[in-house]
Amino acid sequence: MPNIPSVGALLHGNRYPGRGIAVGKSPSGRFAAVAYFIMGRSENSRNRVFVKTSDGIRTQAFDPEKMRDARLIIYSPVRRAGNHLIVANGDQSDTIASALKSGGSFEDALRTRAFEPDAPHFTPRISALLTTENDDFFYQMSILKSADETGSACARYFFDVPALAGEGRLIHTYEHDGDVLPSFSGEPRRVAIPEDVDEWTNEIWSGLDPDNRISLFTRYLDLKTGEQTDRIVNKNEEDA
Repeated sequence: MPNIPSVGALLHGNRYPGRGIAVGKSPSGRFAAVAYFIMGRSENSRNRVFVKTSDGIRTQAFDPEKMRDARLIIYSPVRRAGNHLIVANGDQSDTIASALKSGGSFEDALRTRAFEPDAPHFTPRISALLTTENDDFFYQMSILKSADETGSACARYFFDVPALAGEGRLIHTYEHDGDVLPSFSGEPRRVAIPEDVDEWTNEIWSGLDPDNRISLFTRYLDLKTGEQTDRIVNKNEEDA
């Protein structure tokens, strides 16, 4: 067996990978594993927590009086739509959900969207879609990013990823920190997935830079019973 790095190992030492999605399957094949994290450098970005909703989670201001601009930072990162689970770093989660409910596809939905209008960074939109069927699942991932330094056009990349026991894929918005944040490059990175949701949650949270990490959500979905085990870690609540 090749030595596949953990999500925490890939994130460790990277001061600012931005927002990230990891998807995979536990070694036993019993669980689908999902993680979503956010980081922040500005006071506005750091003033957030994850809260549970009826079909997933949403971001919310930790201190509403300090919220200056809700655009791009308040959205529903995790949503259910039938036998689909949507994970996204912005309100394209709503676009994907609407497309699926009307008979469209993940790709159709994202071809109507582009990277975020936050020059000079032009933050990529990253998304994943898990589809469960026959006590198993398959998943797709996508990144929409600027085709050049000026934001003149959008390049859209889609990945169909096999759900293999004990491994998954990680994608995040930025390669690393910088005055102008460089977009993630290449395909989603192969990562090892443990059997236990708490082990995975602690591993990812520990791998994120402690000065810039804000919130983490993880879910283990039992593919046979449909039971969900969720974890949420919010730095603002830890520090309160």
